[in-house]
Formats: sequence, C-alpha cells, structure tokens
Amino acid sequence: MSKKRVRFTFPTQLIREPVIFYLGKQFGVVTNIRRADVSDERGWVILELEGDDDDIDRGIAWVETQGVRVDPAIGDVVE
Repeated sequence: MSKKRVRFTFPTQLIREPVIFYLGKQFGVVTNIRRADVSDERGWVILELEGDDDDIDRGIAWVETQGVRVDPAIGDVVE
C-alpha cells in the first residue's frame, strides 16, 4: 500500500458533486481529508490517498477527466 498527498481544486460547477466519494468507491482508494476550504464559488481539498499505486494513479486520472485540477500537496498540512 502506498500513500500520496494531493490537492484537488474544484471548479464552481463541481463543488457540490461527490467526486471524492466516487474516487474511493470506484478505485478502492482510501481518502483522508487533511485540509479543505470550500465556498459557493471555489473549493480545494488536500487529501491523503492510500492504496495500490495503480489504483491511485487511475483514480487521479479519472478525477482530472471530471474537471478537477490535481497538484501535489506541499506543506501546510495538519499532521
């Protein structure tokens, strides 16, 4: 099992969509929200993803196809 920290930045139209839920359900990835900021106009979440490397990579690729920007999470994460 591997862990990866990422930052998801959601466009306005996806803020209310259960993208993180579907990531976990469809790809068997455990999602742990480490920090987040969500409003009506914007939203971002720093997640720790745990699972097989292939499942995490496929899951991240799927999230990107949904329109979510995915970046590596660096610094300022609650430990």
